[in-house]
Amino acid sequence: MEPIVKEKVQSILERFVHQEAYLHLETTNGAYAAHHRGGLNAGAYIRNGRIHVERAIIAGNGPYRVGLKISQGWVYAEGLTDWEVDQKGRLLLAGHDQEGHLAVAMELSRHPFE
Repeated sequence: MEPIVKEKVQSILERFVHQEAYLHLETTNGAYAAHHRGGLNAGAYIRNGRIHVERAIIAGNGPYRVGLKISQGWVYAEGLTDWEVDQKGRLLLAGHDQEGHLAVAMELSRHPFE
């Protein structure tokens, strides 16, 4: 993964607009982030959520947030710092803290995730 370049990520996001896509969205301060233990563990997780992307926007000056307008509302992830497109054409976005711990992941794919 590499640090987010807003214009590059926006360009990739637009490939999913007006398309069906599979969404992976995960936030955590639990299992992947033991540094937060001792406090409240909270997180959210969805994998292979099938969505129709009507609009996709990256905003902020870093860390970034990505919002997806979908048929029935919005999905967004905040605190994103890094990105890549893998060999399968999936857009992978992640938010890492100063120590490199994963705090949030948002991924879009045209095919279900394994």
